[in-house]
Amino acid sequence: MNIILLISDTFRHDNLLGRAAMPVRTPSLDAFARRAVSMTRFYTGSFPTIPQRTDLISGRTGWPWYGWQDLSASTRNALPRLLGAHGFVSQLICDCPHLFNSGFQKVFDAAMALRGQEGDMPLLRMNHDFAEIMPRAKTRKGHHFQGRTLVDLHRWTNRNWRLETDCFPPRTAATAVEFLEESSGFSPFFLWVDFFDPHEPWDPPEYMVRRYDPDYTGAPMMHPNYGRASDYTPEELRNLRAHYCAEGELVDRWVGRVLQKIDDLALWDSSIVIFTTDHGMSLGEHARTGKSNINDGDDRFWPIYPEVAHIPFMVAAPGLAGGREVDALAQPADILPTLADLAGLTLETPEPLHGRSFAPHLRGESADPIRDVAISAGFLRAGQGIGPCATTPVVYTPEWAYAPIGAHGERELYRLADDLYAERNVLTDDPGVADDLHQRMLDELRAIEAPAEAVAALAG
Repeated sequence: MNIILLISDTFRHDNLLGRAAMPVRTPSLDAFARRAVSMTRFYTGSFPTIPQRTDLISGRTGWPWYGWQDLSASTRNALPRLLGAHGFVSQLICDCPHLFNSGFQKVFDAAMALRGQEGDMPLLRMNHDFAEIMPRAKTRKGHHFQGRTLVDLHRWTNRNWRLETDCFPPRTAATAVEFLEESSGFSPFFLWVDFFDPHEPWDPPEYMVRRYDPDYTGAPMMHPNYGRASDYTPEELRNLRAHYCAEGELVDRWVGRVLQKIDDLALWDSSIVIFTTDHGMSLGEHARTGKSNINDGDDRFWPIYPEVAHIPFMVAAPGLAGGREVDALAQPADILPTLADLAGLTLETPEPLHGRSFAPHLRGESADPIRDVAISAGFLRAGQGIGPCATTPVVYTPEWAYAPIGAHGERELYRLADDLYAERNVLTDDPGVADDLHQRMLDELRAIEAPAEAVAALAG
């Protein structure tokens, strides 16, 4: 049984099936949803990029222990190596620069990185001038090469792009297709394809952007400010969302090429195929643009609200009835044990798993809860407490979202059944529910034997 894992960074749950306020065209993934089983209450765990992938590859929840660091410093569990003990060969293909920077390639048999995303510079070309793509006041602050913004640096590094096929999703997909054509005769293999898009900067072909915002005439809003949405005019905010949507459409198109190649090679009956992401993105919700607060002009805490925490997870595999939805809480740490169950493997892990298999739910054999709560959180640094502007945890159940430290430092509670994006705080109506969720959060931390300082930071 092969395993093909397709990850797209920053891909919101509501991108699929026309759910978003500005609907994204995702025909390829919508078609995959009809073949796959979808987990409708899948939430990110450790936040953001590398911590989430570490949860996935290790089957453990990392955020109480560590943040963004090298994989080898975080865990001794590594899914590719665990599968290798059962005869799998493993291949990593990615254009996410952070995977190689964090040592993920070291646990695969082979790994290929497509260079140049975000601030990654494979080759300097100093004879070429920089251009200011969008005003500095409208984009993410930070100190980058020669004082440039990330969006300007990204465009300078990739200045020779002319065609859609020059963009990263087509090139990453083409590399994945090459692997499948060259290796489909061998089984079992584990293929991890990591598309960094639609992570910002959002630079799809302009004709895609125009589909979503045909009348805009200002500077292109290609990178959020990671701060207050009020920094943008209504027209600029719409254009920011249009760039994100167009980038999501571009990813869908080229993920579709990989899915088509799986079909061409008749691999569906011998493969587990997954599509998921690490987190979403605020595009004006909660008066925020970005996924975390990196802006001197915003003094709020940033709880991991649903537009960031709620993520897609779809899996197709032999024996699973396609087109079904499973309405149960699950998180990235649950993926490793689930894959082992689906593949019929017993994995000997160096460290105990925190994840719970939801394979019985995918098969329709169980409707029991997988998790009591899902906690989306970033690392709480020991001894430092929770400082201003921090990303703060949110506790999810099928009915509720609870933030122990809300945007202004006070607790927040949201009833998700009629408030999908957690916009109406009902804490004063149901304080007992918040108390219960707070205790369940602490119980979950103690169940995984989280460090005492992490528990204390949230105990209140």
